[in-house]
Amino acid sequence: MIIGIPKEIKIHEYRVGLTPHGAKLLVEAGHQVIIETLAGDAIGFSDQNYQVVGANIVKSAKAIFNQAEMIIKVKEPQPKECKLLNKNQILFTYLHLAADPKQTELLLESGATCIAYETITDDNGRLPLLQPMSEIAGRMSIQSGAHHLEKTQGGSGVLLSGATGVDLAQVLVLGGGVVGMNAAKVALGMGADVTILNRSISERLVKFQKKHPLQLSIGLSTQANIEQHLSSADLVIGAVLVAGASAPKLITRDMLKLMKKGSVLVDVSIDQGGCFETSIVTTHDKPTYVVDGIIHYCVGNMPGAVAQTATLALTNATLPYVIELANRGAQQAIFDNSNLLNGLNIFQGKVTHQAVAESLDYQYSPVSF
Repeated sequence: MIIGIPKEIKIHEYRVGLTPHGAKLLVEAGHQVIIETLAGDAIGFSDQNYQVVGANIVKSAKAIFNQAEMIIKVKEPQPKECKLLNKNQILFTYLHLAADPKQTELLLESGATCIAYETITDDNGRLPLLQPMSEIAGRMSIQSGAHHLEKTQGGSGVLLSGATGVDLAQVLVLGGGVVGMNAAKVALGMGADVTILNRSISERLVKFQKKHPLQLSIGLSTQANIEQHLSSADLVIGAVLVAGASAPKLITRDMLKLMKKGSVLVDVSIDQGGCFETSIVTTHDKPTYVVDGIIHYCVGNMPGAVAQTATLALTNATLPYVIELANRGAQQAIFDNSNLLNGLNIFQGKVTHQAVAESLDYQYSPVSF
């Protein structure tokens, strides 16, 4: 199979869909890898690094889309990329369609087979291709939030660890999944008091709380509990996920009045539409805005700021699936692997993921071969 890796064009996106090591393994498996020139250059993967392992360098994204049978990306295709796709191609990347009706429309028109990293499952129902970026985003949410709490950034001037004789900062994490757990670990490591509110009190959360009995509390994510904790929170992390669907709005605009001025909201759920009513997608060059005195950080590609680490982690996770798709072809691989089937969002001009269809009011068309 001819596998193409275009350079990412979303603003401030420096990751690349495949590392040179990943390209090497695909070439050794008998596949052809073509990569757009300078696709990995920003994070230290030169064209020569790819050429040495047998990949071919091409001069433009158009050449990639014209030749490749499978397109490997990091972020969702931008409109001009969607228009380069055709019905004979596989697109394998993060899509987050529930929050992006225009992209969905364009991908349906293309006829391409579109498989989303974020809805592929493993045998335990987890999301293995979302996990590495969720880990990174969770960890980054705290360092970004802490930075924007600084007075020079417009925040309240609170240090997460406090100081001798000064109370610790209060961090509220909404969601106890991969993002939430990683956010909590970093916040605890930085010395803050942390509360995790989740839909259920899992055994995993209980064990985690027992390791940090003085600084960590856990509770149910109810509106009453959220409102109670907002009044004391200095930093709130939105870390909720419903696979493939739009994120629920856990904090309304009216609830912002419960918070202290200069507090920070970090919405890690923004790729799925955000879990705060006042969330609007931002970029790394202008990551925040203020609503009713509360700072909002809603960057849609947070791991792109640590692009080298993120690319290495992502290729580690995606490569086995890329090889499976390349070796067997999309239809056979999906037929043989129900976890890949769960990743199929669009096929033959139809929406094939139920949560996406329901979020965007499309007819759900389950696949049958």
